Amino acid sequence: MCARALIYLEHLKGNIKSVKNRTGEGRLICVPVKADAYGHGAIQIARASLEAGVGFLGTATVSEGKELRKEGIKAPILIFSQPHPDDIADIIRENLTPLVSDIDFTRALNEHVTTANLRFAEVLGSAAQNVKLPVHLKIDTGMRRLGCNADESLDLARFIASCQGLELTGTATHLAVSDSTEEQDIAYTKTQLEIFNKAVSSIRASGINPGIVHAANSGAVILHPDSWFDMVRPGILLYGYKTAEENKSPSDHYMNLKEYAPITVKPVMELRCAVTLIKKVKKGESVSYGRTWTAEKDTFIAVLSAGYADGLPRLASNKWQVLIGGEAFPLIGRITMDQCCANLCTDDMKTLPNIRRWDEAVIFGGQASDTHSAAALAEITGTIPYEITCNASRRAGREYLK
Repeated sequence: MCARALIYLEHLKGNIKSVKNRTGEGRLICVPVKADAYGHGAIQIARASLEAGVGFLGTATVSEGKELRKEGIKAPILIFSQPHPDDIADIIRENLTPLVSDIDFTRALNEHVTTANLRFAEVLGSAAQNVKLPVHLKIDTGMRRLGCNADESLDLARFIASCQGLELTGTATHLAVSDSTEEQDIAYTKTQLEIFNKAVSSIRASGINPGIVHAANSGAVILHPDSWFDMVRPGILLYGYKTAEENKSPSDHYMNLKEYAPITVKPVMELRCAVTLIKKVKKGESVSYGRTWTAEKDTFIAVLSAGYADGLPRLASNKWQVLIGGEAFPLIGRITMDQCCANLCTDDMKTLPNIRRWDEAVIFGGQASDTHSAAALAEITGTIPYEITCNASRRAGREYLK
């Protein structure tokens, strides 16, 4: 049996409920299902999210949006990244909602939609309807990535309003350090929100409806209630990992959060594998490539059916522990592409513990404690839990538990 990822859909739905309880039942939630839903499986996560009452889905690319439409998912889908002009036909055909940052791309969208409407009119005559493509205006308030400058946002909003083929249905920004409890980062986020509020107000004052206003990512859902607006876009939070803790904020900022109960979430993914072989290793013998671990005494090791090709980082070699029968055993030697090894006789143990060949081992996540979460694995390998879950390969497969 190879490695496999168990996906706890009830944990996902519980996390969505936690976000609703935190931000208010009437507020919209957009679930990012980009990068195959952070490695969890975009189609299944999208369906479960919609069952839980989510209103929007988000992808990075047009091709990801097309996959959702192909599977019959009809909910609004936001395209977070900048599409290529060659993708415009698919955006229109699949009724996807791009975030626009500039007039040039917005003009190209409008021209394509207008042309399509003319073709329908030629065929259908008076029965043809003038279709409008929904777009969200993206404002750069300090991320310095996508989005128009705040002082250009009103001009872009006016241009969208003038387009026969487009409809402004939302206005958004993205926060750079909303998951930080450092005072200077909290101040930076507040400055971003001030810039965003001013830009949105100027759009409204001009007589243009900004549509659904949204800014909050996972960190902002936890730390910045003033960023929640009409919709929130938590990503890793919905997959079970908090990017910040409320009580670690500076005291004056934490006081503003005390009216909200601390949010709690559970990891949605659990990566498991099997004990494929148990063998004795004598004192002085080394294990795996590079001979980075040598037995200090006679011991037993378990060969496990998971490697870095399954999502267990090679950087975790000699640093991580797996759970077998609920007990932790250290990984020893280098993690290889398809396998790794665990030492079964720790401390003064000289006999094999109650572990059998083909028993299951938990690599991270799911029902395991925080010490065996993707966040803990990310910390020892110098990365973030996003990368850990995204790297759980398709070879590992997915088993969805309801």
